[in-house]
Amino acid sequence: MATIKIKQIGSPIRRPESQRQILIGLGLNKMHKVVERQDTPEVRGAIAKIPHLVTIVD
Repeated sequence: MATIKIKQIGSPIRRPESQRQILIGLGLNKMHKVVERQDTPEVRGAIAKIPHLVTIVD
């Protein structure tokens, strides 16, 4: 399966707890951190819930 790189571009400060938990679930916890995850519908759904906090890096 293909992988995608996800970069955190927004701070979880003053965000709802559910959005913070999504970031933690993706393995992100610091600004500008990049992680590589499997390109699955679950990961795409998590990214879709917090588009203002993350971006997909090529």
